[in-house]
Amino acid sequence: MGRIVGIGVDVVDLARFERALDRTPRLRERLFTAQERERPLRSLAGRFAAKEALLKALGATDGIGWHDMEVISDAEGNPDIAVSGRAAEIAAARGIASLHVSMSHDAGVAIAFVVAES
Repeated sequence: MGRIVGIGVDVVDLARFERALDRTPRLRERLFTAQERERPLRSLAGRFAAKEALLKALGATDGIGWHDMEVISDAEGNPDIAVSGRAAEIAAARGIASLHVSMSHDAGVAIAFVVAES
């Protein structure tokens, strides 16, 4: 078992997130990959929270693009995070071998927690 290299958590207010997407239509394309954009609003908010939590867990954000992080689902439908580009470079430089993500939605908020492990 590896050691914890970083942790991150983020909370997103669903109503505020929806207003932001309505005000800035291109925001969806900027924040999410094509596959992620197919999800409903609650799921997008959770994915945004997961990306923000990942940035905190990585501990360095210079040059990371939103599409360098993609929240995907495993065969059982559980969330996972795929990193590429600058996010993958930072993870490798910090010795991060695996990322663990948990997301939840309740009472108008989405929350995500990420653990980076060596």
